[in-house]
Amino acid sequence: MLVTAITLLVAALALFFFLREVFSGKIIVRDYIFQIGKFQLRWYSVCIASGIFVAYFLARRRLQNYPITPEDLDEGLFWGVIFGILGARAYYVAFNWSYYSRYPSEIWKIWHGGLAIHGAFFAALLTIYFYSKIKKRFTFVHASDLFTSVLPIAQAIGRWGNFFNYEAYGRPTKLPWGMFVPPERRMPGFDMDTHFHPTFLYESLWNIALFTFLYLIVEKRKKSYGETTALYLILYSIGRFWIEGLRLDSLYAGQLRTAQVVSIILIVFGSSWYAYLIGKNNTKKERS
Repeated sequence: MLVTAITLLVAALALFFFLREVFSGKIIVRDYIFQIGKFQLRWYSVCIASGIFVAYFLARRRLQNYPITPEDLDEGLFWGVIFGILGARAYYVAFNWSYYSRYPSEIWKIWHGGLAIHGAFFAALLTIYFYSKIKKRFTFVHASDLFTSVLPIAQAIGRWGNFFNYEAYGRPTKLPWGMFVPPERRMPGFDMDTHFHPTFLYESLWNIALFTFLYLIVEKRKKSYGETTALYLILYSIGRFWIEGLRLDSLYAGQLRTAQVVSIILIVFGSSWYAYLIGKNNTKKERS
């Protein structure tokens, strides 16, 4: 236990000093680990894959609390990842149609960037719904609770792909933790600005806190299935709404930031669902 704590402390300090150098502009990171010919192993892919692996490992440790077998989890993960990527891309393309309608060949080139977490999330939920109907050993809320209890840690790790790509940053700032962005990576109209809000870091930290709350507290104390999912919808969306307001690269539906509109809808839906579950639990207590 002591060795683990010391290792984590050393890793945290090393990360702090590394970020300080990158955010100051003294170190410029590259978006790939190595290159062989035209092939590049990109940090973005590694971060997403690492997030999925960690979430999968943690989900397996909680299977005893669910009527879900390891085989169900493995098969569900396989289909969830496939449809999640398709959903993330379809969502991004749909809200950038003015560009992709002119360059349709770019639609399939996901290595050029363009995946939206909301699209992946909705696609994953649809996959869970149909998969639970096929298996019949567990319900949608069983699988969705297991999914949302570990999803935030996958998101927290995956967001670091944005760090290596110098993307998903916010408006210019003079705060001490402002992130230096190389001129070639700056958004149009911000050529003279040097430091920006590291919104990828804000969301990563928010997701770590959310994971800690859902996985270590809610999952152990909840009275009924569905509570974890409802709280995820509420709490993730609150953080995303605020963080999205800082970003410069938001997707838009007309004049509205798509992620903020979706976040409001999810907060309302999640709050209604959670209130219903609490009310149902209270009714059961009164009857008993």
